[in-house]
Amino acid sequence: MNTYTTTERTTARLVPNDRLNAITSLIGEGAVFEGSFHSNQDLGIKVDGQLIGGIAFVNGGAIHIGPNGLVENTTLEADYIFIEGKVKGNVIARKSLEISGSATVLGDVTYDALIDIHPRARIRGKIDYRGDVDTSS
Repeated sequence: MNTYTTTERTTARLVPNDRLNAITSLIGEGAVFEGSFHSNQDLGIKVDGQLIGGIAFVNGGAIHIGPNGLVENTTLEADYIFIEGKVKGNVIARKSLEISGSATVLGDVTYDALIDIHPRARIRGKIDYRGDVDTSS
């Protein structure tokens, strides 16, 4: 069930297309939403407008911040996160995080498995891998 299609978005290299195409919730361009989105279900949301607040998926979840999307005062948490717009806050991706060349992230980024930062992406904050790291030489 593909509920949004846009020709402006960057082709995702790491976040699975089936996860992006299954997104059914949308904060549309020009819309402003103030509050937090929280779910225990494996759902997805795309932000093309402005969100002032957080998005948290306890289990699963996919978040797509579109090229015109702006998320402020936030923590984003999901299995899959694809950022093309601007995020002012912290990002936690449990399976894969992709930050496109049009994206700006002003906050800390944490990931558990995979990360892909495209050329020209702007990040001001700490990037932290939460998985196991082999420190032996």
